[in-house]
Amino acid sequence: MPIRPLPPELINQIAAGEVIERPASVVKELVENSIDAGARRIEVDIEQGGVRLIRVRDDGGGIPRDELSLAVASHATSKIGSFDDLERVASMGFRGEALASVSSVARFSLTSRQEGDESAWRIEVDGGRMQDVRPAQHPQGTTIEVRDLFYNVPARRKFLRAERTEFAHIDDLLKSLALAREGVDIRLSHNGKPVRLLKPARDENAALARVAEVLGPEFPGQALRVEHEAAGMRLSGWVGLPTASRSQADQQYFYVNGRLVRDRIVAHAVRQAYADVLFHGRHPVFVLFLQLDPAGVDVNVHPAKNEVRFREQRLIHDFLFRTLHEALATTRAGAAMPSADTAVPMPVAAGAAFGEHRSVAAQSPMQAWPQSSSQSRLNLGVRDEPLADYATLFGAASSPGSSASSWSPPLAHEAEEGGVPPLGYAIAQLKNIYVLAENAHGLVLVDMHAAHERITYEKLKNGRVTANLRSQMLLVPLSIAVSAKEAAAAEEHADALGEWGLELSRSGPGAVVVRRIPSLLEGADVAQLTRDVLGELAQQGSSRRLEELENELLSTMACHGSVRAGRRLGIPEMNALLREMEATERSGQCNHGRPTWVQLSLGELDKLFLRGR
Repeated sequence: MPIRPLPPELINQIAAGEVIERPASVVKELVENSIDAGARRIEVDIEQGGVRLIRVRDDGGGIPRDELSLAVASHATSKIGSFDDLERVASMGFRGEALASVSSVARFSLTSRQEGDESAWRIEVDGGRMQDVRPAQHPQGTTIEVRDLFYNVPARRKFLRAERTEFAHIDDLLKSLALAREGVDIRLSHNGKPVRLLKPARDENAALARVAEVLGPEFPGQALRVEHEAAGMRLSGWVGLPTASRSQADQQYFYVNGRLVRDRIVAHAVRQAYADVLFHGRHPVFVLFLQLDPAGVDVNVHPAKNEVRFREQRLIHDFLFRTLHEALATTRAGAAMPSADTAVPMPVAAGAAFGEHRSVAAQSPMQAWPQSSSQSRLNLGVRDEPLADYATLFGAASSPGSSASSWSPPLAHEAEEGGVPPLGYAIAQLKNIYVLAENAHGLVLVDMHAAHERITYEKLKNGRVTANLRSQMLLVPLSIAVSAKEAAAAEEHADALGEWGLELSRSGPGAVVVRRIPSLLEGADVAQLTRDVLGELAQQGSSRRLEELENELLSTMACHGSVRAGRRLGIPEMNALLREMEATERSGQCNHGRPTWVQLSLGELDKLFLRGR
């Protein structure tokens, strides 16, 4: 593609000056040019963190001899030639200043050969002083060498970091470019030693393997594939499960038309999508690619091209939020199980109770205890109060026409045909806090309060959306003393609270009367629930729309309506909890982001006891 000078009227519309701050900035510009030239293989050689040498070699289309001097001139590019081209930029580099900026602060050489040419041609620039073009030996493609970076700009060179730090920036940059250009072979060496080899990916599995090289080998097992298209936009890639979150946002890659960007609209949409499942202070991990009409995004708002501006910001935000929100909603406890060493279905004796089913190998000591003895040993010093009417809190049972209290395990032939449920079957309760279950992979531990909290929360949200949240009148209205501010909040938001099934009325300067509560929360501490809800309303103030508080308030209601630690559950009740978890969206975490369950495979248990060693 021929290179030509930019028209004068375009020069003023493009922000002048490439950002050449450190060696990584140079590598970014050179590699992006290679990608735009159609290169399928790019080799990057670095010495002393890029200060002594940066060499980028590609097998792209090359540059004609008579355009070599133009290539290192300012405002010369093959990417755009008119204002219409500038509005629809689809290439990585386009400003026409990269090579000119780099060659002005280093000893620079460019060697290139086009297909069919008898020889290659080379041009050298020393601190901005251009030499004549001369013949050279080189295969098809282009090699650019940058030596002694900032040798003529001591003020800039003085602020470079240590060699290891500068090279780490280059490594991170190439990894981010490799994610966007999965079909390009990228090789990196430092001081003559190969450091990274990113082979081209030909299919989705190979692409995921390349992602694993960048984000770590554990990421594929903790990621969800995203693929959605609507309103002229397409979002694809991988998002990490909440359990794969990190303490810092260092593994978040978002690309717009192949360009890595940082954007507050995108960050806010992702944060909202993870709001219900991510623990506070944690950051999600993701690699996402957004494709849209280039005319709908301005990539010319920052010299480094790492910021963009969307024409339809609200549309972009809603599209990202809804896509990720729905993707995370498909996650259920037990949905993605690790491969176990001995993942064999465990037959269940016909008609046996859940505390008595046996595996093929042996019966566990816990199962061998009589039920009364087991309960007395596990619950010494803890309240011996079973959860009344468990089915009321959970609603309909997993199987139509049956309740949680009467739920029974499948017969032996049913277990063999359908397999063991993902979370298995309950075998005991530990300290009246955790449910222990046995599945095909090994041992499952469930935090019963966190799990039930998520289930109740999702049911409250569904009931709110479908306007089918049933409420129950209290036999005796409950009078509660609150602050004057909370009483005013109850009076102001009485209608909205009534839509949630919580009917309150102000009975004095500092008192409210509760007449109706949601049916799902029967048995909850109504007084404490009301104080918490009114407290949140009073703190937010009347200026904020009540709809913005919906999930937070429902979360509070779900927390108070969930089974508490210290409550004793029977085996059928524990199994009902497991089945509800398997059917509930986002049940892998409670609404505060804490995990609800943990899987210990048989292999992990064997390691604890040094079996097989």
